[in-house]
Amino acid sequence: MTSTAIDITVNGTARTVPPGLTVDGLLRQLDHDPSIPGIAVAVADRVVRRANWSETLVPEGARVEIITAAQGG
Repeated sequence: MTSTAIDITVNGTARTVPPGLTVDGLLRQLDHDPSIPGIAVAVADRVVRRANWSETLVPEGARVEIITAAQGG
């Protein structure tokens, strides 16, 4: 039986997402434009290179941290 949803944690908040979601897809689902510079993503405490976002799957139970650089002074 195939699951229709998986549970993950994003920046400390529990979320339910579709299985097979990539880092790129997760960012889009969270209204982050993956093409904009200044975003870093870690899955299970490992930084995912931007070049690998479209192929890196977010597994069930993953802890994802998304960091966005802010400009200011």
